[in-house]
Amino acid sequence: MMSEQIARRLRELAATAVEAADRLGPDLERAASMVRDVVRNGGTLFFCGNGGSAADAQHLATEYVVRYMKNRRALPAVALTTDTSLLTAAGNDLGFDEIFARQVDALVRERDLLIIHSTSGNSPNVLRAAEAARRQGAAVLAFSSRDGGALRAAADHSVVVPTDRTDRAQEIHLCIEHAICELIETEIAS
Repeated sequence: MMSEQIARRLRELAATAVEAADRLGPDLERAASMVRDVVRNGGTLFFCGNGGSAADAQHLATEYVVRYMKNRRALPAVALTTDTSLLTAAGNDLGFDEIFARQVDALVRERDLLIIHSTSGNSPNVLRAAEAARRQGAAVLAFSSRDGGALRAAADHSVVVPTDRTDRAQEIHLCIEHAICELIETEIAS
C-alpha cells in the first residue's frame, strides 16, 4: 500500500533527524553562533551548492532577506546560485569549477560568512569557493553528510549529517538551517 510506503519514509526521516539531534549538538551550537555573529556584526551570508543543494542555498538566502517566521528587518544574504548570466559566463570562460569562487572573489569580505551545501563535500566548485573565502578572510560553514568529504577540512566548521542518503541529508540540512534562522529572528533581528 502506498500510504504505508510513504509512512515508512517519514519514519526513516524522523530517525535520521533524531540521530542528528543526538549527535550534532556542539556542531549545531557552533554553526548557529557563526551565523549569529556575522549578522550581528553587519556581515553578509553567502550561500552556494549544486543541484538540490543549490535550491537549498537559494531557499535559505530568501528566508534571511524576506522573512522566516515573522516580519522583521531584511538581513543581508545572497545565493551564489541564481545569476544565470554570471554562472554561464564563468562556466564557459573559466570552467565550472570556478563558478562560485569567482563570485566569492568579487563579493565576499572578511566579516562575511560563506555557507556551503554539499552532501558529498567533494564537489570541486564548492571546494574552490571555500578556498576563495579563506583568501578573503571570511569564515566558511559547511553542511554535508557521509564523512564530510574534502570540504570538512576546507571549512572553518562543518555540520556533517549522519547519513549516506543525499535526500535525507538535504532534508536535515534544511531543518537545521530553518532552526538557526528562527533563532536569529528571535534573538537579534527584531
